[in-house]
Amino acid sequence: MGARAAATGLALALGLAAPAWSAQAPKPAEAATKAANAELLKELPFSDKTSFELAHKGFIAPLPGAMIKGAEGNLVWDPGKYDFIKEGSDAPDTVNPSLWRQSQLLNISGLFQVTDGIYQVRNLDLSNMTIVEGKDGLTIMDPLVSTETAKAALDLYYQHRPKKPLVAVIYTHSHVDHYGGVRGVVDEADVKAGKVKIYAPLGFLEHAVAENVMAGTAMSRRASYMYGNLLPPSPTGQVGAGLGTTTSAGTVTLIPPTDIIEKTGETRVIDGLTYEFLYAPGSEAPAEMLYYIKEKKALNTAEDSTHTLHNTYSLRGAKIRDPLAWSKYLNEALALWGDDVEVMYAMHHWPVWGKKDVQQQLSLQRDMYRYINDETLRLANMGYNKEEIAEQVKLPKAIATKFSNRGYYGSVNHNVRATYVLYLGWFNGNPATLHTLPIEQGAKRYVDMMGGTEALLKKAREYYAKGDYRWVAEVVNYAVFADPQNQDARSLQADALEQMGYQAESGPWRNFYLTGAKELREGVKKLPVPDTASPDTIRAMTLDMLFDYFAVRLNREKAEGKHVVLNVDFTDTKQQYTLEMVNSVLNHTEGKPAKEPSASVTLTRNTLNDIMLKQITLKDALAKGDVKITGDQSKLNDVFGSLDDFEFWFNIVTP
Repeated sequence: MGARAAATGLALALGLAAPAWSAQAPKPAEAATKAANAELLKELPFSDKTSFELAHKGFIAPLPGAMIKGAEGNLVWDPGKYDFIKEGSDAPDTVNPSLWRQSQLLNISGLFQVTDGIYQVRNLDLSNMTIVEGKDGLTIMDPLVSTETAKAALDLYYQHRPKKPLVAVIYTHSHVDHYGGVRGVVDEADVKAGKVKIYAPLGFLEHAVAENVMAGTAMSRRASYMYGNLLPPSPTGQVGAGLGTTTSAGTVTLIPPTDIIEKTGETRVIDGLTYEFLYAPGSEAPAEMLYYIKEKKALNTAEDSTHTLHNTYSLRGAKIRDPLAWSKYLNEALALWGDDVEVMYAMHHWPVWGKKDVQQQLSLQRDMYRYINDETLRLANMGYNKEEIAEQVKLPKAIATKFSNRGYYGSVNHNVRATYVLYLGWFNGNPATLHTLPIEQGAKRYVDMMGGTEALLKKAREYYAKGDYRWVAEVVNYAVFADPQNQDARSLQADALEQMGYQAESGPWRNFYLTGAKELREGVKKLPVPDTASPDTIRAMTLDMLFDYFAVRLNREKAEGKHVVLNVDFTDTKQQYTLEMVNSVLNHTEGKPAKEPSASVTLTRNTLNDIMLKQITLKDALAKGDVKITGDQSKLNDVFGSLDDFEFWFNIVTP
């Protein structure tokens, strides 16, 4: 998914706090929105029902009707929350008809047979869980976001197929919707005993951990926008995320892989079946792989070819992905397996059957990502900036008129801008944009130059009446940032964002617009906060990663002027580190103790994990003797006392 953020469970449907502003109901679609959505109905072949036939193919059983709840009674997954999206129904005025069509397809749920011996559970989370029957047992591919949904998926499979033991797990890539539920299907003791192997691409653990921790709070907050977790499912609210309906809100876990795929061409015999791997780093995830089961003639494209234009940049925040590399991996998959393949399935959406149709899917998506890369660079070399290029680039008709290439999750517009930044960075070359004012400072000057807030709003309402919602949202944002208490400004911007959401074909774009509108009208509701650094994630971090995270948390003002050198001895892992806090940064070095440290600390890695997870305080660990210090104890307090905790509910649509 791009995602990690969907990830952390985002149990945002729990315990709503009182709004900071008077609640305002969603508005209906304006005439301009109805007209824009009606125009799209003329452009695309909505009479083609092939996708619906494929999405139903192989159906075995529906999902259980009961809600899935966690150990404490918290709601993890509601299988009926999108029942208002009826297959074959016309799109409401408040939903882009192409996105409505995609949402109908995503709502086709249950246990399905892909081909002989390969099964999928769909729409029990953002992603699919795939189960392969081998010689002696089962191999599970990508066990969803949460343990609760993963267990329910396996239970559903066992109700209709023989109860064979699990012998292997495959993580296709490093996003949390592809590994978070692993403890729901496998006991780690079996992994440690060698009974179950876990396969993953090179770099999986590093990137899975880094994405969930280093920028975890910021990504998760933005993910609450991207996946619509703050919106009610409804025709004026959340209708899906384009890649899947939404994310589960359960327990996120991680068991480190035991077997690493390092390069294309590697093969493994897993439970009697031959897997051929294509290593695809820097495509949809920093660590990703595709693979082909030779005996089944079945290609798993992970998340590099699904039924949408994917993100080359995720709006929740992530490292930019390389569309040229992505295109070349799909071309390589065609070259390796295109002449033999009989079915292609991915970790989202529904499969494609038949050699010809698989070849078409792969080749069109190969060309789509290549076109975005090459056309962006062509126009950049002609002197256009990223915003100008994004307005110009339109996919070729042969690509754009295929529903599987529509921007339900990514979009041509933001993928093009990301590609520009990938090659040329954020600066567009115009010196006037090199050192612009922060938005809050600039906003006050813009409003002043426009004659004040009331004059700005009066003019903006005229543009709103013309249906120019993009401009209204942009210009009224200045009024909101200049005077965030002005509810007239907030309401007008919310109205404009809402109409843009109703027109958006991309699920994340819709969710961003509508969530922004909601928070402008109601304020930020501080709900239960997702755990961006779960116990499994913390334990999976190397000490280097952990100390890098400490450095990210260092409050520069608190650390200013302090110089602390700590020797840290981990008695269980037999590792020694030196931490040096100086010049308001925190450096670490392994295996070279300082000769004259400020203090020396002895503890176990498990104790450090417990302190990180707030299962014990540093003070209590010292009192119990779990942490021992020689030298100046206050110096340890200087370091730990300078580490920030991050507030999750920071403002996005207001200063």
